[in-house]
Amino acid sequence: MTTKYLIGIDGGSQSTKVVIFDTEGRVVCEAAEALAPMHTPHPGVVEHPDDDLYTSLEAAAARAMQLFPGDPADIIGVGLCTIRCCRALVRTDGTLAAPVQSWMDLRLSRPYEHESNDVAYVTTTSGYIMGRVTGSLTDTAANYIGPWPMDVGTWDWFNDPETFNSFGISREMLYELKMPGEVGGYVNSAFAAATGIPEGLPVVHTANDKAAEALGAGLRDEQVGLVSLGTYIAAMVVGPTFAKEPQHYFTNFASEPHRYVYESAGIRRGMWTVSWLRNLVGAEITQSAADRGIGREEYLNELAADIPAGSDGLMCVLDWLASPSQPHKKGMFIGFDERHGYAHMYRSILEGIAFRMKQHVSDMEAELGSRIEKLVLSGGGANSDVCMQIFADVFNVPVVRNEMRNAAGLGSAICAAVACGVYPDFDAASARMVREADVFLPDPDRAHLYRELGEVYADISAQTDALLERTSHILSNR
Repeated sequence: MTTKYLIGIDGGSQSTKVVIFDTEGRVVCEAAEALAPMHTPHPGVVEHPDDDLYTSLEAAAARAMQLFPGDPADIIGVGLCTIRCCRALVRTDGTLAAPVQSWMDLRLSRPYEHESNDVAYVTTTSGYIMGRVTGSLTDTAANYIGPWPMDVGTWDWFNDPETFNSFGISREMLYELKMPGEVGGYVNSAFAAATGIPEGLPVVHTANDKAAEALGAGLRDEQVGLVSLGTYIAAMVVGPTFAKEPQHYFTNFASEPHRYVYESAGIRRGMWTVSWLRNLVGAEITQSAADRGIGREEYLNELAADIPAGSDGLMCVLDWLASPSQPHKKGMFIGFDERHGYAHMYRSILEGIAFRMKQHVSDMEAELGSRIEKLVLSGGGANSDVCMQIFADVFNVPVVRNEMRNAAGLGSAICAAVACGVYPDFDAASARMVREADVFLPDPDRAHLYRELGEVYADISAQTDALLERTSHILSNR
């Protein structure tokens, strides 16, 4: 029987990735295209420059198809997920009327304000990209958390006119809604010519990138958690109902109809901090790694493996990007002495990420009345054995690394597999396409040490916030 293939598109905040899978979820080939740095022309304005989200997709898809060893006629579908909590303003012809507003843009904290007659439609990144790839003005209902007239219980626009109108968008400016796992359109001639992906292939809606990642990581019940190690780090479990006003997590749409993802508080610019450190001491790390004949990340991980748990007392507080409600917060290292170098800093960043996420997950577990018995890590950090073991020791549960680290891309392919009839439902598709690769078990001694250090870590901000706020006030008045 001829092998069939699925394409998973994962549009993230730092790059766009295109992965071609077989129907068992095994990677055949993949390509990625880095996004340009965010454009920040004014305070509070954070935009994706030019048409970066689409042009990066074209480039990544074209390279993936060049690497594809099979017959393009055997590709049966495309799954699409994109970064969440963004706003795209679109002309009548489907092109951008203005740069896409990032999730970090303060305009996303309030309803849409119509300022230009060039804007015919207001949509998310998934709606915009679906329109460019297929010409169909459809979008997934599962990417409308935030300032949108979306009834999260029905997965449809509000019926009540007063509630709907409070969001500042007319019905004519919104795309037609589809469910995850439904076809949104078919590859058009322009995208086919630019990429080599066959014209007429069904393009399937998923949700947002985090929800697709949860699906691709294999989350099927509340006893398995996921920590997504990306630019924004979040922890997730899945559940059947929408919680309206939780205190320590929020409810997101899942990449499966009428299911939800419960997501803890997270870390803004989380794994970005690793890139920041690598670039800060870039020349020395680059040269040392080259001398060893290994990559920079591998070199840093080798060094960090030789640093004792607790980084000889160095702790890192991950507030490199403060929230709008607490703009005075700053990232910091605390506890330097003469023993410490950049290897200690790197390990303390990983430990700080694990400490912070353990706090957030514990708060979410207490409110849900459940407990995570196994943790999956996805994203670039999951490639690090040091990071995996730190999480196992801090959380004191088995931590799993799946065969497919790009869980969002696999989640997209799972949605495509269901829509194209490869599998009858999401349970069957997940069971066949998601596979564990490695399991890291907690060490009792390190788990005990990290539990004690975690209590110290939890108190740092309470001691330093007042100092940071005073400093911010002094500097803002100059």
